[in-house]
Amino acid sequence: MIDRRFGREEITMVRHEVTSSLTAVGLTGDRLHGFVLAVNEVVTNVVLHAGGQGRITLRVAGDSAWCTVTDSGPGIPSPYLSSPEAPGAFEVGGRGIWLAYQLCDEVTMATGPIGTTIGLRIALDLPFSGRPDGPAVR
Repeated sequence: MIDRRFGREEITMVRHEVTSSLTAVGLTGDRLHGFVLAVNEVVTNVVLHAGGQGRITLRVAGDSAWCTVTDSGPGIPSPYLSSPEAPGAFEVGGRGIWLAYQLCDEVTMATGPIGTTIGLRIALDLPFSGRPDGPAVR
């Protein structure tokens, strides 16, 4: 579906591509918007904190959509490696990964001094096929 490099100038385009791709496979409403927000936050973190360039892939596997964002930055600081607590009201920053944990069905992270890969998963709402005896189909 999507496999591309991005930088600061492409953040908006990436967001539109993710929205369009997920809409095409039936994700709608708050789940669509929440997942796109989570992807946007992770992509923005790459631009701001990990050298400004990254790679995004988006694919459908089974009944889920997976987005993987990779960078070659210095790694994620240890306080952000597990599901973080909600940032304080007046705390500057620190909301991107927290939002991803709130809005996605699964978040994975692999990070170190030569880069980070974050995986985001959301289950797709599969429409009913109309057949009373059969499973939903796309």
